[in-house]
Parts: sequence; C-alpha cells; structure tokens
Amino acid sequence: MNIPADMYAAVVKSPKKLQIEKIPVPLPGPDEVLIKVESCAVCSTDLSLISTPAPGQQEFGRFIPGHEYSGTIAAKGECVDEIEIGDRVAVEVHKGCGRCANCRKGLYTCCLNWGNLKRGHRANGMTTSGGFAQYAVNHISTVYKIPDSVSFDEGSLITNAGCVLYGFEISGGYFVGDQVAVIGDGPLGLISVQIAKTLGADTVYMIGLDNYKMDIAKELGADIIIDVKKDDPVKLLKTSFNLGVDFAVEASGSEAGIRTALKIPKWAGKVLLLGIPAGEVTADLKEFARGNKYLFTVRGEGLTNCGKAVSLLKNKKLSLESLITHRFRLEDLNKALEVHNSAEIKSIKVVVNPS
Repeated sequence: MNIPADMYAAVVKSPKKLQIEKIPVPLPGPDEVLIKVESCAVCSTDLSLISTPAPGQQEFGRFIPGHEYSGTIAAKGECVDEIEIGDRVAVEVHKGCGRCANCRKGLYTCCLNWGNLKRGHRANGMTTSGGFAQYAVNHISTVYKIPDSVSFDEGSLITNAGCVLYGFEISGGYFVGDQVAVIGDGPLGLISVQIAKTLGADTVYMIGLDNYKMDIAKELGADIIIDVKKDDPVKLLKTSFNLGVDFAVEASGSEAGIRTALKIPKWAGKVLLLGIPAGEVTADLKEFARGNKYLFTVRGEGLTNCGKAVSLLKNKKLSLESLITHRFRLEDLNKALEVHNSAEIKSIKVVVNPS
C-alpha cells in the first residue's frame, strides 16, 4: 500500500483547542500495525480529554484523541503474521502491560501500569494518540478483522458494543427469560436493548427521556418504553418490596438513573453501571443491601468482547448503522464535536471520516 510521508491529524494544542495539522505518518513497531483510518466515532470521553488531561495522557501539542475507529491495514511490523496488508479492521482501546497482576488475570482494561509506556501499557486515543487522524498505530492484540458486510462506520462503534458485552459477561451473561430494564437511551442503552434481546431476555424495558431515541429503541427490540417525563419507572417496575426486574442496566450516567437502577431489581437481582457519572452520587443503599442485590461496574471493552461484537454484526444479530446520525470529514471535527455535545441537535453517534 502506498503510504505518504505526512498525514493530517487533530492535535490537542491546549485545553479545548483542537487543531488540524500536517504531521509525519507514524511507523509501526515489530508487533504493531499501521491503520489507514476510515471512520472514527465521537465519544463524550473525547470531549473530556480535550478539555482536561487524564492520568497518563500525552502532553498538549502531541496528543491525538479518538478511541473508537476502524480502517484498513496499511503496514505491519516484522513480527505480525495474524493479519495482512489490506485487511479491514476495527480496534479496541486497551493494550495492557501484560505483566501486572490484573493483566495476568486477563483484566487488561484495568492494567495497573496505566499510562506507563515503558512497561508496555497503551490506550489508543487516551494515553497514546488515536484515530482522529488519517493513520494510527495499534498493537496487534487490539485489532479485529471485520467482514465486507460490516461498514467502516459500523466498525467504529464496535468498541461501544464490546463495552456492553463485557458488562453483560462479568455480571453473569445469561438472560434467557429475564426481565431486563435499560436506563438511558444513548448509544450504550440502545446497544444494550439489542444484545439483551439477542441473549434471550423475555421482556426488555427502555427507560428514557428522548422520544426520538426511544422510538429507535422500539425498532431495535425494546418491548416496553417508559418515558420518565410521564411515568415513574420505580412505581411501574418495583411491583412489591421484594419483586422487580432481574437485571437493570444503567447506561445514562445520571444520578437519577443510578438511583432508579438500584431500586428496581428484585431481591438478588443485578445492576450493571455502564454509564459513568460526572461526579459523586448520593444513593440510599439500605434496601439494596437488605435485598441481597448485586452491583457491577465495567471499564472498557475487556475479555476480547470486541471480537464477539464483530460476530454479532457478521451474523445480523446487532445493528449499529441505525445509531449513526451524523457524518463529518476530519477538517470539520470541531463541528462534529459541537453536534455531539448539542442538546438541541438530535444525534446518537457522530462519526468522522478522515480518509
């Protein structure tokens, strides 16, 4: 593949200042690949990292954000034999160090050497440069081949689906016949609805605020829609002091959503927190603890669940294309971020096409 010497990339110059610059194309190491980025989706985490650097993040003037992307293999290191130049791929964010206690257990998204490049950790678009660029380098362990039937835009959302699947796996992964409530009508919530139905849930409730997104949830398999502007989900789903849903998925990150998620499961029911709150959350855990309920949290898309997401897409068990509402070129990235962050514009997933 003909690779240019330079490329265009979005570089964070200072807090909240993102600038498109021409910089050298990075070279892959022995166990890395160079990806020609075709699609990179916008995530709220990107806005946070552009505004306030996270632990381990590259310094201003070097850092390229974007952690949800897909593309084509343009070059590979001398030790890479799992994949070929020209292959279509999606990526996951996390490459653990491989040597800490967590990585040795397979929990590489919780690597204890987070941000330590010398010890082998990297998180593309978080601690190292990511996909808001024409080319990006990934370790081979973070790359998944995608079939021609999966578009690059869908491929950029595979990290989202991997996150949901990871959360479902660590919280039990068996939903046949269950009553599942999903709180939050954003991308993670809409994906949760689909995967819960695919895994055999009897009834899936979508609890949300946005009529447009809740209509999409219905199209994607939600059995019952609960509009919190009209109805109290706790009164509807907590049918008695010990009965409620089997599994509550909190995908909004809001304080109200988290409180609801903790209240609606039956005794010994489960709660999964997919959404990350902006700050501290106050909640009454008395009833939760007395009901012997279980609380799970999730970091990233671990246990190779991005590969499982590819399988669901390949076998038509999951739709991600329906979540993509806006597309932009790389030079219009700042506009893409504005659309993603706008309360007035109806967006679900915004994608940027650098190539």
